[in-house]
Amino acid sequence: MALGRAGAAPPAAAPPGPMWIRLYRDGRPDGSADTPARARDALAGHEGRMAWIALAEPSRDQLTDLARVFRLPPLALEDAVVAHQRPKAELYRDVLFSVLRPAGYDEKAEAVRVGEVHVFVGEDFVITITHTDRLDLSALRLRLEKEPRLLARGPLAVLYAVLDHVVDAYAPAVAALQEDVDELENEVFAGASGASRRTYRLAREVILLQRAVDPLGEVLEELMARLREPADRRPGGPRPHGDRGDLEHLYGHLRDIADHEAAVRERVDALGQLLQNIMSVNGTLVGQAQNEAMKKVSSWGGILVVPTLIASIYGMNIPPSPGFGWTFSWPLTLALMGLSSLGLYLLFRRNGWL
Repeated sequence: MALGRAGAAPPAAAPPGPMWIRLYRDGRPDGSADTPARARDALAGHEGRMAWIALAEPSRDQLTDLARVFRLPPLALEDAVVAHQRPKAELYRDVLFSVLRPAGYDEKAEAVRVGEVHVFVGEDFVITITHTDRLDLSALRLRLEKEPRLLARGPLAVLYAVLDHVVDAYAPAVAALQEDVDELENEVFAGASGASRRTYRLAREVILLQRAVDPLGEVLEELMARLREPADRRPGGPRPHGDRGDLEHLYGHLRDIADHEAAVRERVDALGQLLQNIMSVNGTLVGQAQNEAMKKVSSWGGILVVPTLIASIYGMNIPPSPGFGWTFSWPLTLALMGLSSLGLYLLFRRNGWL
């Protein structure tokens, strides 16, 4: 099920996106191809050869052509057409389909930008489909070509490299988000206006980042399990090339990625918890400020109510009583009002209400 808008799929008339195809033999570059069909022909009957096909924002026609040439599973292809999938790794007979969500942080807008990468891995091919500008696969390809030992392990090695690149990119995003959360914490204790709105906005960005990072743990565990268990226990799907030592090398590489992912996940979860605490503290501080204001209003109301009560009784329209026309009745009444107000003011001031 797609996690997003129904219109996330590219329109039928969308122009084809950029594509490059590279061929490798035993981990070393071995030419290129113009079309997926020619890449498929170049792979036929050549053991140790591999094709890497990379597309960015492909059209429906491009994806349909790929599915026909490399016999991609229809359900996985539908997920690739309709973006906004959660990170996952699914096996369709002899093809492993993975979804990754690279993320970056726009410090100016204080917003997490999440993209999407789909990876189809077969026995002798790997297809990467990017729906983001946060992942430069050309630079990753050049880096991998300098490590022929890793690239010689086959298409799964490319998937692991893409995973590594995606997970490493989370660290600067989390660090930038951490700086904004620290700044927000200082604003809350300083009583800055707009802190509540900013807290809610950053909490939403943390949730968006959690949706990209949290499911990766299951994906990595599934991939590591395929390396730990013998091939006869997990039939079907692509297998890394090489002997036991090569498998151990790949497993160590994947375990290192899993360690980084766990560290990032812990930091993101900690940011979410910290923002919840900031929300709670901010609500408490706002409540305290309102209580202080109510204390002052109540204190001044109490100070004014006594002279108001005396004046209202003194000025009632009733028959004059003995002493009403006394010469000192007016000065004494004013003095009583002033002394009562002063006494109440000193009492409230002593109790910290004023």
